Amino acid sequence: MTFLAIDIGNTRLKWALHTAPQHNAPLLAQGVEFLENIDRLASGDWGGLPPPTRMLGCTVAGDAIKRRVEEQMELWDVSANWVVASSFEAGLSNGYDYPARLGADRWVAMIGAWHRSLTQGPARPLVVVMVGTAVTVDAIDTQGKFLGGLILPGHGIMLRALESGTAGLHVPTGNVCEFPTNTSDALTSGGTYAIAGAVERMVQHLRQHCGAEPRCIMTGGAGWKMAPNMSVPFELVDNLLFDGLLEMAARRFG
Repeated sequence: MTFLAIDIGNTRLKWALHTAPQHNAPLLAQGVEFLENIDRLASGDWGGLPPPTRMLGCTVAGDAIKRRVEEQMELWDVSANWVVASSFEAGLSNGYDYPARLGADRWVAMIGAWHRSLTQGPARPLVVVMVGTAVTVDAIDTQGKFLGGLILPGHGIMLRALESGTAGLHVPTGNVCEFPTNTSDALTSGGTYAIAGAVERMVQHLRQHCGAEPRCIMTGGAGWKMAPNMSVPFELVDNLLFDGLLEMAARRFG
C-alpha cells in the first residue's frame, strides 16, 4: 500500500511517496514544485511514479489550488484526503477555541513534533516553530494538549511592510548583527530578533505553566535563517509536516 503525502504551503508544493502509510516507511520518491507550476505534475514528476493507494495532504492555500492538485492526481485511482484540524488526533488534543479553524499545517506539524519528541525520552513541554511566509510558535504541554500559539509575519512580509509604509527603506537584505550600523543590517536584524524573541517568550510561558523545561522543534523553509540566531536550544527538522502526515495516516489507513 503506497502512500502519497502532500504539503502545500504559500509558495510551494512538497510531496513524498512512501511504501506504506506508517512512520519510518521507506521513501520511494519526493519532490518540490512552485504553485504556479502545479499543472506540470501529472506529465512530469508524477508521471513515472508507482500509483499511490492512499493520499493525505495538508494545505494552507485556497480551494483553487487544492482543485488543481486533485486534477493532477486523476492519473491515479486514489482519493484525495485533506487534513482539517480536529479536537483530537494521533495522541494530540486541540485547545483552540474552534479546533477546525486551526491551520492544518500547524496541526500536522505539532503531531509530527509530539511523536518525534516522545522518541527522545519522557514527555516534556514542547514549542513547535514553523518559519515560512508567516511564522507560528505553538505550545504543547506534557499531556499532549495544544495550549495555544503565536502567529507573526515572516522575514519577507516584515521587510515588504516596512518598505511600503516607510519612505526611503528600499534597501538590500543585510546581515544579522548585535549592533547594526546600516539600514540593511538593521532591517534584517530586527526581523530575525523579533522571531527569536517570540520563540523565547513562548518557551518562558510554557516553562512557567508546566514547571518543566520545554523542548523546541523548528521547521519551515526559512528555518535555517533563524538557526544561528536563536537564544534557546532547539532542533531543526526539515520534513516535520511529512512526519506528522505519516503519523496521521498510520492511524487513518493502517
